[in-house]
Amino acid sequence: MGENESLNKAMHERGCTQAELADAVNAHLRSRGHEGTVSDRTVRNWLTGKTRWPHPRQREALRAVFECTAEDLGFVPPAAGRAPTTSQEQPVRRRDFITATTGTTAAVVAPVLSSRPTAVGTSDVIRLRSGLDALTALDNSRGGHVGLEQAALAGAKDALDKQKLAASQRIRRRLFSVAADYTATAAWSAVDTRQLDRAQSLLDRALYLAGMAMDSVAELRIWNAYAMLARQRGEHAQAIDSGYAAQTTAVTRRDPLYASLAHARTAIGHSNLGDRKSALRSLGYAEEFLGKASTAEPRPSWVAFYGPAELTAITAVVRDRIGDPAEAEAASHQALSAIPVQFRRNRALATAQLALAQLHQRDIDQACATAETVFGLMSGNPIPGRMRSRLGDFYRDLITLAPDATVAQEWGDRYRSEWSRL
Repeated sequence: MGENESLNKAMHERGCTQAELADAVNAHLRSRGHEGTVSDRTVRNWLTGKTRWPHPRQREALRAVFECTAEDLGFVPPAAGRAPTTSQEQPVRRRDFITATTGTTAAVVAPVLSSRPTAVGTSDVIRLRSGLDALTALDNSRGGHVGLEQAALAGAKDALDKQKLAASQRIRRRLFSVAADYTATAAWSAVDTRQLDRAQSLLDRALYLAGMAMDSVAELRIWNAYAMLARQRGEHAQAIDSGYAAQTTAVTRRDPLYASLAHARTAIGHSNLGDRKSALRSLGYAEEFLGKASTAEPRPSWVAFYGPAELTAITAVVRDRIGDPAEAEAASHQALSAIPVQFRRNRALATAQLALAQLHQRDIDQACATAETVFGLMSGNPIPGRMRSRLGDFYRDLITLAPDATVAQEWGDRYRSEWSRL
């Protein structure tokens, strides 16, 4: 008996929790005149493999929710009753919303933003959440930009419009949760582009919506972004306070991965204040909690960036800022060997951090060569403001440490050329 990775992946792609899947299955059962008896524990048994072959009515409901067969979802029929899948039972694959061209961000959520005149239920919530995955993938590839922010705000508006037609108070809360996530996505895009005042306004709005939804996962996400915004403003004590707020959200008591992220963000705040002891202590907590996190737990797509590779990248930032550039360089190399290729923006940020660590060890030639590769990594898209700021930090330190070096002057010319192009 093993974990059902196929079901876990399908839930992750749809952005639905165990409770939401249980509701969706029960809604289908009731629409067919059956009693809805599926609970969170039922779904947990499916995920852990304790239940390998659900009841026929449950299998039918799962097929209606995911548009594929039970076998496609990782369930295994008893050997005596196993039957071949017919051509009519082939899975309907999830549409790839992301295109290779720019200027098509609005199309990402277009399939999601269709109005429905009937009462809104769980299936509508799941459909709305699926648009968040596409926006997250776009952010991972090219970073924050105006089109992404606008598409996210359109998704939030659609969720809030639909909550007026919700079939129950529970559905209303879940639609508030969807709206909070879309608004947080828009806020994060503003953080990444360093539109600080707009980011603050959007985060305030997202936190209100998360409170209306009673959604502690969304609250943690928002406090995480607040911490990063405070860092951009140089308000390092406030960044630490935001990290502590993230640590107190209810989800950190249920899922150690979120607790790890909250402690990692707090570690950066401490490092920016030069508090070495507190920074390393927070990093230790982040590592400890991450070691306890399960990979089988369904989570929203926005947090997929966080894991051992990202924590190592954060460790590189913290180590460099507390005066350990050699350790920072080693951590940066380790992070770059593990960050998945689809996280292009994060790989570019880790590369810029590697260049900083090399520069702070006075390895000027290598640092400039490393920093220059950032432009290649982001080729084809404008460099987000947060990354521009990181490269600005590199250039400032470069001309401070080696103002007369030829390689420094050449890199400065490339830096100014890239800036004039963007």
